[in-house]
Amino acid sequence: MKKISSYLMVPLFLFVVASSAMAAGIQPDSFTLSGIVGGYSFDGKQHLETRPVVGIRGGYNFTKYVGVEALFDYVPTEGTRTSDDANVYRYGGDVLLHLLPDSDLVPYLAAGYSGISLDRENQKTNNLGVFDYGVGLKYFVTDELALRGDFRHLVFRDGGETLYNYEYTVGVSFQFGGEKPAPPPVPAPVVQPAPEPPLEPVPAAEPAPGHYKYCVTLHMEYDICRADIRPEYHDEVAKIGDFMKKYPTTTAVIEGHTDNVPVTPRCEYKDNMALSQARAEKVVDYLVEKFGIDRSRLSAKGYGFTRPVADNSTNEGKQKNRRIEAIIDCAFVPQEITPPEKLCMMLQMQFDTGKANIKPEYRDEIAKVADYMKKYPTTTAVIEGHTDNVGGYEYNMKLSQARAENVVNYLVDNFGIERSRLSAKGYGYTRSIAYNNTPEGRQKNRRINAVIDCVVKK
Repeated sequence: MKKISSYLMVPLFLFVVASSAMAAGIQPDSFTLSGIVGGYSFDGKQHLETRPVVGIRGGYNFTKYVGVEALFDYVPTEGTRTSDDANVYRYGGDVLLHLLPDSDLVPYLAAGYSGISLDRENQKTNNLGVFDYGVGLKYFVTDELALRGDFRHLVFRDGGETLYNYEYTVGVSFQFGGEKPAPPPVPAPVVQPAPEPPLEPVPAAEPAPGHYKYCVTLHMEYDICRADIRPEYHDEVAKIGDFMKKYPTTTAVIEGHTDNVPVTPRCEYKDNMALSQARAEKVVDYLVEKFGIDRSRLSAKGYGFTRPVADNSTNEGKQKNRRIEAIIDCAFVPQEITPPEKLCMMLQMQFDTGKANIKPEYRDEIAKVADYMKKYPTTTAVIEGHTDNVGGYEYNMKLSQARAENVVNYLVDNFGIERSRLSAKGYGYTRSIAYNNTPEGRQKNRRINAVIDCVVKK
């Protein structure tokens, strides 16, 4: 039975405990440089003590899934039967297969070939070829810096016998280079955007002049585990009822949202999704009972805390996230009505993953925004850029900002809209409208929203 050192008992992966940091994971066409330290255990037949190992790794990622890594290790040890010193050197390379390359926590498989030089005191140096395989884990603290842990099983022949050594290490890895978008222009001043459209909007007539979505957000206090509307917020809900009574062709989706505080075991609702659904349904019931809105014009959808508009780590952020959104679908002739204060247009534009350039076939989509702003010359607009979740937080924030800036430039250069009437804001993947676990959902999230502020002369 081989003697396994107490190094095996070291909790190699404690550093991968969940953290709020977000990073981009493995970047294609990037280089890596790592320093490692750990333990090295020899086959008992070699009669060498288990000792610390130090080493260096230099790698290159061909794609986010496949990379290679050159290695050099040094192990100072001594015999188990004599006090003679020995030095072990390992040099070679591994092929790495990254299993979750877009995550900040990236497990991988490794296999490769290396040489080992065993230099015993008062003996001739012994050089051997070694096959190795194992597993590893990288945790990206930032886009460039990762902590890593590795285990390798080394198999080789010496004197007609097959021997097995073990190496277990932790270290720090630096990633540089790789495919990243060009830095975006200086961001425009932040303008409070209108909320996102829902995942499952109410079906409406085919888009026509005057067809748009009117977004109303109500920030309301709720008692813990309660869904009923407090009396002091009846006037807030009346904004929706009055608008829908005034324009009887409208329909609405009432969205319920919560903060990230879990419901208590004594709550009648099992989780935040159920609680947000109940709150949305209570608003629907109130609109039906108090304002006589036909129930067929209303639907309710709860999103729990999956679509925050503020940071849930502060009380102020939690309050902003406990909200009701009414997404009202309007269809009427614009000449017969004053436009609402905010007009939200979602442009379904195809962006390639990691790219911000506008494809020629989407000119007509952008023209919808331009035509409206030309028709109403007092309007201003915030162009919002959104991405899927491929890559890290900072990467996607920069990419979405670049996409929004490109649309602003396109409106100025191709349609003559004054730049002073436009601003750009990137939201990364923080405001998804579809699930990112399917290609179709990710495509929906790679989009541009145009939120138009209407200032109408009376």
